[in-house]
Amino acid sequence: MIPLRSTERVYSTAKVTVALIVINVLVFLYEAALPSYAMTQFVEQWGMVPDRLRLASLFTSMFLHGSWTHILGNMLFLWVFGRNVEDLLGAGRFFVFYIVCGLAAAMTQIVTNLYSPVPTIGASGAIAGVMGAYLIKFPRARIVTLIPIFFFFTTAEIPAALVLLFWFGMQFLSGLGSLTETDYSGGGIAFFAHIGGFVAGMLLVRLFPERRRWRTWNYWDQ
Repeated sequence: MIPLRSTERVYSTAKVTVALIVINVLVFLYEAALPSYAMTQFVEQWGMVPDRLRLASLFTSMFLHGSWTHILGNMLFLWVFGRNVEDLLGAGRFFVFYIVCGLAAAMTQIVTNLYSPVPTIGASGAIAGVMGAYLIKFPRARIVTLIPIFFFFTTAEIPAALVLLFWFGMQFLSGLGSLTETDYSGGGIAFFAHIGGFVAGMLLVRLFPERRRWRTWNYWDQ
């Protein structure tokens, strides 16, 4: 299932969400312009490598991506779910929330892959935190979702809780399956970063105060 948009109303401009998308895309375009050997060096320098961890990489790895599919998928999910969460928290608090969720996701991935020499990159851990917050705050919202049926595609409005819990369940099961792997030299999907970010988002969003998103007028014009 591919989420396309939320039917939940947004009452303000999603400045931080748009800025994060722009920054991620610009960084990826810079990566894509590098020769292959230089891109590899760039990712190894700024990506998060568990067995030779640099603290700065916990932050910088959130803005790197490995392919067009990777960047486009992440930015789509950020756009669909990020606008409402930013609208709810306000721009400044949303940015802090996003970064903290990304750090929580990175730490979860490290704990479950302590000896991996493979760089972990991508915004998906932080975005998973946004999705976890969405589940808590907008469980009854409906998500317009693209659904493949054999060789055709259709769209349907699906409750956000169903979409998000299905996604989390897939990450959890895939993460459990990855625990049986003993080869740390190959690449793959950082399932535990997704799990850690999602759970962090569910828990942390309760600590962030909501801002008033609209004003109700209680008088009649004379």
